[in-house]
Amino acid sequence: MTLDPQVLAWRAARAATGAAPLYTQTLAEARAADLAAIRAGSGAVEPVAEVRDTQVPGPGGPLPVRIHRPPGDGPLPTLVWFFGGGWTLGSVDTADGICRRLVNLAGCQTVTVGYRLAPEHPFPAAVEDCHAGLRHVAARADEFRVDPDRLAVGGDSAGGNLAAAVTLLARADGGPRLAAQVLVYPNTDQRPGERPTDDEDPLLFNRHSVRWYRDHYLADPGDAAHPLASPLLAENLSGLPPALVVTAGHDPLRAEGRRYAERLREAGVPTETADYPGMVHGFFVMPGVFDAGREAQERAAAFLRERFGPDPAAPPAGGTSAGSAAGVGAHG
Repeated sequence: MTLDPQVLAWRAARAATGAAPLYTQTLAEARAADLAAIRAGSGAVEPVAEVRDTQVPGPGGPLPVRIHRPPGDGPLPTLVWFFGGGWTLGSVDTADGICRRLVNLAGCQTVTVGYRLAPEHPFPAAVEDCHAGLRHVAARADEFRVDPDRLAVGGDSAGGNLAAAVTLLARADGGPRLAAQVLVYPNTDQRPGERPTDDEDPLLFNRHSVRWYRDHYLADPGDAAHPLASPLLAENLSGLPPALVVTAGHDPLRAEGRRYAERLREAGVPTETADYPGMVHGFFVMPGVFDAGREAQERAAAFLRERFGPDPAAPPAGGTSAGSAAGVGAHG
């Protein structure tokens, strides 16, 4: 597959500025560079009706949470979002741009959980934090203005891995019930090994990137076989929420993302896929650079709108007659 011209231009610009791979930098340098790159690639900051920073209790202490809301006072369809960054980088700040766009595109609120980062807090800390954040928000639906029947999870890269893991935990717990999961180029298999789209290009996310993040996250290499670290290895994927899995053609994680989608389908989970052949890892959060990033965000928003369905509190379109109400129900 050929790289998209916009990827080639972006790569050339990185080469011209002497950009160093994140895996060659210190943690502090990589975290700062990751935030700067995402902000530069996000495009114009989109306004939303409300942004609120708060905290929720986590197993290791309070967790930062950022809420982005659309207009409206009633219970809202809600996407609990887990940011990417290889479990090592990222924060509620790096997710700010994508959450603003999803709020505006999908008409839902987003709640980003600021989970603890590795290597300071290795596996399973991030999974436990994300699960705790979801449970807290669901248990206090009134406080967070959550419509419990329209609650979803999602994330990009490591965040997609965490979202998948959280759905396994929610199923095991018998709740909260989830309407959807959005997995954007997720890590689903942490086991070492060659990947079909591995390469050595230092200006792109590559095999060294995968190993660097994994080695920070998994203090015990044996944890790579744990289903909460590698959801692809879970024996049973039935009963999980409907899924959208987004992949990029030039991404070492593409094959495992697509295989996870296949396994979800085999387990009877309604699953959609969206593959962007010319794209690279990270494109979803850079709509200011890649047109495909905007397209993928729009696809994710359309999927969420479909899975959330119409607002049950909204008056039926065309009035309140029995015929109108029946028409709305037929599309719900």
